[in-house]
Amino acid sequence: MSNCEGCPSKGKCSTEKQGGCSVEKLNQFSSIKNTIAVMSGKGGVGKSSVTVLVARELARRGLKVGILDADITGPSIPRLTGIPAGSRCRQSEMGIMPIKTKEGIPVISLNFFLENEEDPVIWRGPILSSAVKQFWTDVFWGELDCLIIDMPPGTGDVVLTVMQSLPLSGAVVVSTPHDLASMVVGKSVNMAKKLNIEIIGLVENMAYIKCPDCGKEIRMFDEKPLRDFLERENLKLLGSLPMLPQIAGLSQGEGNLDDETSAVMQKIGDQIAEKLKK
Repeated sequence: MSNCEGCPSKGKCSTEKQGGCSVEKLNQFSSIKNTIAVMSGKGGVGKSSVTVLVARELARRGLKVGILDADITGPSIPRLTGIPAGSRCRQSEMGIMPIKTKEGIPVISLNFFLENEEDPVIWRGPILSSAVKQFWTDVFWGELDCLIIDMPPGTGDVVLTVMQSLPLSGAVVVSTPHDLASMVVGKSVNMAKKLNIEIIGLVENMAYIKCPDCGKEIRMFDEKPLRDFLERENLKLLGSLPMLPQIAGLSQGEGNLDDETSAVMQKIGDQIAEKLKK
């Protein structure tokens, strides 16, 4: 199936480099200029938190941004964006209507279709992949400058489906400085490279803590393994985020960053926004 003609990502999406377009057709009433995947090699590195922070940073610049929660079996975006539990999507003539955050960012997540947000999603790979495709084909996104996709961790079925079936403009990788995390993230990086998806850069999360008394940065892990990995793979470090209560507080609808961390997010946003201009 070829949907390249009329596609806003024609000429810059990953599937054209793979020797042919296999992109699913976007909802006919929607227009999305760019799609950015936020991915990680393993869970627990703060990938979803980074997704929300990046979305808010781009929206702060006046860009129209949406979030697609592709972590079907472990969806956390609704809670991280402060959307009340029990929120339900409604069907319209234009498609499934996403739920908007208080900042006006449209979000789609499987949690909006569950009776209880703690209900497990016990599905096999093909059904998981089908759900992600429907979030692209059946949801009314309207006009967006960028759709940010919160990927599940690892390199499984859903990640492969997103990379092959959605027109990705690029990917942002999230890792912690722990040497094990930097080793595992290499699997995600190599997967993206094999599928000809451009990696915009890496966000180092939970990089350090700050002493509440003197403000000194304290690194709990050796940063050398991650720095060596970036140099070896020729990847850009977009920024390093500290372990902060404000970031952890996103799930409680909080998350006002301090000035220093806000400056890091602005730097990360600058680099992603620059990519969107190309």
